[in-house]
Amino acid sequence: MGSTFSHEDAPPPPSPAPADAPPLPYAPMPPPPLPPQEEDKAAEDDKVDYLNLRCPIPYEEAQREASMTLKPDVFEGFRFDFVKPVSQVLFLSHSASMGSMEVPSQGPEVIKVPTSQYEFGANYIDPKVLFCQLMLIGRIAPDGRLNGRVKYEVTENLFAQMNAQLTNEPGYSQGMFNLDYKGKDFRTQCQVGNNGFYGGNYIQQLLRKTIDHLCMESVTKNLSLGTEGFWLQQQRKSGVGFLARYDTKNMVATGQIASTGLVSLSYVQKVSNKVSLATDFMYNHMSKDVTASVGYDYIMRQSRLRGKVDTNGAVSALLEEKINPYATLVLSAEIDHWKKDNKFGFGVRVGE
Repeated sequence: MGSTFSHEDAPPPPSPAPADAPPLPYAPMPPPPLPPQEEDKAAEDDKVDYLNLRCPIPYEEAQREASMTLKPDVFEGFRFDFVKPVSQVLFLSHSASMGSMEVPSQGPEVIKVPTSQYEFGANYIDPKVLFCQLMLIGRIAPDGRLNGRVKYEVTENLFAQMNAQLTNEPGYSQGMFNLDYKGKDFRTQCQVGNNGFYGGNYIQQLLRKTIDHLCMESVTKNLSLGTEGFWLQQQRKSGVGFLARYDTKNMVATGQIASTGLVSLSYVQKVSNKVSLATDFMYNHMSKDVTASVGYDYIMRQSRLRGKVDTNGAVSALLEEKINPYATLVLSAEIDHWKKDNKFGFGVRVGE
């Protein structure tokens, strides 16, 4: 137990038996008791400091472990990504892909048309703009599509973020402004978007004597409870949702329910430092659709393999193999038995 004992603490040796009598067997001695400081330390580990809990993850990332395993970026065709650092704060990227795209059809058959696209991107990340971090991310395509993201750290706990998607087609451009506040043991977010969208969420990881009107707070250090709400002014629609997340070092379980009729459950089990297993369940009360899937995530020294099987008959896998410190080979495959369709992709990523 990390403790040392001197000869003075050792028990005295037993008295020798008479020479004409056989020695008596001695019962095994019990292990020495833990020192007082070790017992106190073990007791302190079992206690929960409800006044000094870690901050929970953002509400929209509650199922990120399951999504990382069960929703790999499966693609079809060829993909090439290149990232070049211009300076310590500026990075340029080029992305090209060739493959096929599914188009809607009235029948069960899958109709694909060949397609290709190219995107130019720039990332600017400066941690010293007015003593705060500024992040600018942009992507532009030859057809005029522009995706942009701006994130600014107003204070240590307050973040402002803006996302925009601009297209040449009228009515398809979107914009969203988020204001996030990270407390010591909670997070909250306010959202304002185009077309009269207003939303917000709150997630808490602390048990108090009072119950907040937005959220019933957690009862253990591993449980987080949260809620969200939104309002669409033009469509006159609103909705609320509730979230529960329980996470330890070896597992993560989440559950979400919304007034729109969606129910989502997920569970991730960390088998070892390299292997994780995940499963999820989704139910739509309005359309009566039910979907479940199981997947795996295997991280090796120079590669990563992810795959899943769902109840719709789709089997997919994604392999990322690091050839050298600056190049990564990507292999993607998916077989959909229900739609009688298959996809295969080959990609290369170069740069940091």
